[in-house]
Amino acid sequence: MFPRFLAISALILACASVPARAQDVAAPFDGDLQRLAEILGGLHYLRGICGANEGNKWRSEMQALIDAETPAGERRTRMIAAFNRGYNGFQQTYRSCTPAATVAIRRYIDEGSKISRDLTARYAN
Repeated sequence: MFPRFLAISALILACASVPARAQDVAAPFDGDLQRLAEILGGLHYLRGICGANEGNKWRSEMQALIDAETPAGERRTRMIAAFNRGYNGFQQTYRSCTPAATVAIRRYIDEGSKISRDLTARYAN
C-alpha cells in the first residue's frame, strides 16, 4: 500500500527542481500542494490511531515537502494550515481506528499518490 505513496518523494524532487521564483507568488500547482499537505495531515493522525507505529513519518513527509518547495510568507502559511486542517478534521471525528478510518487512509493514500504522480509528470524537468 505504501510503495504507491513513494511518489511523494518524486514530487519533492520535482518541486526542488522547479526554477527559482518569487517565494510569495502563488505557483500554478499551489492548490495541489495544499491538498497534498492536507492529506499528509490526515494520514499523520489516522495512521497513528490505527496503530501503524510509524511515528512522525507523515509529519516528516510534510517537512520534506516544505523543505523542497521552500515557500515563504502566505504560501508557507497556507501549506501548514492545510496540514493542520487535515489533522484536526480527523482528530475531531475519530477517537479510535474504525473501518471508516481505514477506508479514509486507503483513499488518502490513493489520492496523494495521484497528486504526486500528476505534479511530477507535469512540472518535473
